[in-house]
Amino acid sequence: QVQLVESGGGLVQAGGSLRLSCAASGLAFSSYAMAWFRQAPGKERDFVARITWSHATDYADSVKGRFTISRDNAKNAVYLQMNSLKPEDTAVYFCAAKGSSVFSTTPRNYDFWGQGTQVTVSS
Repeated sequence: QVQLVESGGGLVQAGGSLRLSCAASGLAFSSYAMAWFRQAPGKERDFVARITWSHATDYADSVKGRFTISRDNAKNAVYLQMNSLKPEDTAVYFCAAKGSSVFSTTPRNYDFWGQGTQVTVSS
């Protein structure tokens, strides 16, 4: 049984930082591309960043230069370091796993999902 468990969300002031973590189990973690998505109230789930098994990364334009995705295959974990946070970054952040290395920003193309962690940025 695959499990992805996010942690590290919370309330932070604009300009602050948070580090999200996602612990994975039940899958061959090092073979999967891992990604972060986010969903604000009343909006669609949007791609934030992804990292391949070989540590290649891609980012949404809205977070480039502020967010950094990383992974530790020995710990079956993926991280999202978020700096210079803005109120518009407020959302539930989800960890996702994709068995194929083909890049996709479409949520339906991801195989497994976590339950999400709330990030709230106050102005």
